[in-house]
Amino acid sequence: MNQNKSDEQLGKFLSLILRHRPETIGIKLDEHGYANVDELLKGINKSGRQIDLNTLERIVRENNKNRYHFNEEHTKIRANQGHSIPVDLEFQKVMPPNILYHGTASRFLGSILKEGIKKQGRQYVHLSEDYETAVKVGERHGVPVVLVIDAKRMAQDGVEFYLSENGVWMCDKVEKKYIIEQKKVK
Repeated sequence: MNQNKSDEQLGKFLSLILRHRPETIGIKLDEHGYANVDELLKGINKSGRQIDLNTLERIVRENNKNRYHFNEEHTKIRANQGHSIPVDLEFQKVMPPNILYHGTASRFLGSILKEGIKKQGRQYVHLSEDYETAVKVGERHGVPVVLVIDAKRMAQDGVEFYLSENGVWMCDKVEKKYIIEQKKVK
């Protein structure tokens, strides 16, 4: 197994731990979603996987989605967003651009057009500032569809937006009235 494949598998496991199930390796996240790096490394190694601090730092540095964040001392680490467990990521409310995009699979379109975009099992609905990112997100779930969201109007109507450190826009819900266009990806 080459190093990239190993790092990719460790990165996916890290995502599971830091976003959804820290108890899998017997650790707890603090109220802001941080895990103690030493405890994380020990827990991952006890699970039968091999990781050290250099490998963890490389995974964080080279992750193409910039999913993880160390504190300044590199003693704590957390996922930037996407949690299904309650944590306070200390996001500040920000004004969104006029338009944001949401990538999804065509099989979910009927439900979304009836009920809007819900956060499902996550803390927030995830939106992107660029169309290409939304396409990639949609492709992960099936035949992609990109929804164009009137973020300016949402903000004017009082919906709060947050921006994660890796550029993901988030809000609690997108009501169907704010979906202004759907683009099927060819």
